[in-house]
Amino acid sequence: MNARRRRISGIAVTAATALGLGTLSACSGDNVAAGNTDKFDVVASFYPMAFLAEQIGGDHVNVTSLTGPGQEPHDLEVSTKQRAQLEESDAALYLAGLQPAVDEAVTQSGIGTKIDAASLTSLEEHGNEVGGHAAEHDHAAEEDGHDHGGETGGKDPHIWLDPVKYAEVAEGVGKAFEKADPDHAADYGKNTAALVKRLGDLNTAFETGLKDTRTKVFITTHAAFGYLAERYGLTEEAISGLDPESEPSAARIKDLEKMAAADGVSTVFYETLVSDRTAKTVAKDANLRTDVLDPLEGITGRSRGEDYFQVMEANLKALQTALGAK
Repeated sequence: MNARRRRISGIAVTAATALGLGTLSACSGDNVAAGNTDKFDVVASFYPMAFLAEQIGGDHVNVTSLTGPGQEPHDLEVSTKQRAQLEESDAALYLAGLQPAVDEAVTQSGIGTKIDAASLTSLEEHGNEVGGHAAEHDHAAEEDGHDHGGETGGKDPHIWLDPVKYAEVAEGVGKAFEKADPDHAADYGKNTAALVKRLGDLNTAFETGLKDTRTKVFITTHAAFGYLAERYGLTEEAISGLDPESEPSAARIKDLEKMAAADGVSTVFYETLVSDRTAKTVAKDANLRTDVLDPLEGITGRSRGEDYFQVMEANLKALQTALGAK
């Protein structure tokens, strides 16, 4: 679609042909050409970005994802084939800081439009413990001289799990699409407004559904829900930090068991793309049940829904049950 792509050097074309450029899976699961189509071609880094692109772009875009269904996005390595596919597209939509390999590939590419979702909203530093309860613990730690160094974190990229922040990103993506493909700007603007409204309704559902609960504390395997916890007055206690593959210390597990008893926690949440072994071990030792709280990094056959909104609604129901919503 973009005239810039038509001027790719002969060397690049030969290289692409030699690589046998095939297809990538779009977030819908269909195999489509990654670039060089008659539509506005967008390569997204992983599902939440691909979903935004499809919702905003509608019929005018061809969206593919670098991260396949069921693949843990943090572990993604960008292949030579995928780098060539980037060059054949009109835009890249990614979230800097989540997938270093994608950050590098996009930076090094000659793609005309690079949209970094992290630049469209504010990011915060989160550790193992996030929310009002965490602030109480931090204050107590300062008074008794204890060091909670194990709870340190970094810039948390999981902004899509907060509908308000996700809506901010959607607005920025919509404006970027309008600028890059002005022939369809009116439709992009209309689609963006509709998506932002749906996200506003989702935010209201979470506010209402989690307003009155028996406890405000929940345990997860991986610190993905910090923004969600802060948005709705909850506290996320993560077994591991921002890295879903990190192993918790014995002291951390012991602290979680004590906290669960003190705060009336009933459930340890795990996710679909990462092993549930640690969650089940903690739950068994603390006599708690387990359930899924999906960080929505990808949609698979095990997901509790077919798209972002359905899975977020399932997450709300799971939280209401675990927290004892009244």
